[in-house]
Amino acid sequence: MNREERFADAERVIRIGFWFNAVLMIMKLACGYFGNSEAVFADGVESACDFIAIATVLIALRIGKRPLDGTHPYGHGRAESIAAIIVSLLILLTGAGILVRSGFTVLRGTYPAPELIAVLAAVVTIGVKEILYRFSMRVGSRLESPSLLAIAKDHRKDAVTSIATLVGVCGAFFGIGIMDPLAAGLTSLFIFHIGYQTFRSAAHDLMDGRPSESLITGIRLLAEAVEGVEHVHEIRARRSGQYVIVDLKLDMDPEMTVKRSHEISTHVKKSIFKNYGNVGDVMIHINPHDEQHKDLTRL
Repeated sequence: MNREERFADAERVIRIGFWFNAVLMIMKLACGYFGNSEAVFADGVESACDFIAIATVLIALRIGKRPLDGTHPYGHGRAESIAAIIVSLLILLTGAGILVRSGFTVLRGTYPAPELIAVLAAVVTIGVKEILYRFSMRVGSRLESPSLLAIAKDHRKDAVTSIATLVGVCGAFFGIGIMDPLAAGLTSLFIFHIGYQTFRSAAHDLMDGRPSESLITGIRLLAEAVEGVEHVHEIRARRSGQYVIVDLKLDMDPEMTVKRSHEISTHVKKSIFKNYGNVGDVMIHINPHDEQHKDLTRL
């Protein structure tokens, strides 16, 4: 899959989520207002906040797909991780808002009696959001897109929130009004967990965190399988949006010509590109294999 196809797939998934979210927002606001349900109406307001998250990700994708230039020699992929950070903060704020709102409702001690339409709105939201989560998660995992995975978790957050809304609205519908705020308060804890996971993953990438060990091991084995490579002295990798940038230090015959070592390095790079579509660049340094050498670094 080439660069244009990767970003086109990601943008298509996010646009689908955008329009479904728009329909759900209008439905929940209307059903909450006319169905006398504070929880469902608040769920609709939350969906309105999701527009900020989705719009942020769409902007990040457009920035991230720009090719490298003189100002950004490693590309613009980190825009996706920044967007994921913003989405995670919105998820955490949503959880805090739900927790505070449910607390005030319990303190007031007055619980409205919702209509059946409010219950149906919660049921529809759960089904649609869970489908969007699974769809976005599948494509996001295949593309290894931080922003798309963040949006997928935001969909899951909405589904979990709507489950609590459903429990609370059903309880209030059958006369147990306090179930609405109690269920919402419990759900806020799950939302905090989702927001924390999203933030931690995005921050890991922004801090040049190491990708999965399976990726590192696979690249090492590919490089060492190329004739002329004695050993992989060191391998580093960091994520930039949907792509991984790899730094390799290869031990080779010290008597080898520069031209020959360049040919071998090119072979290694092509092999990695062929087997890993998410690797954006590979930088290779050559060391003589018969000498002990210490890396020079200030990091």
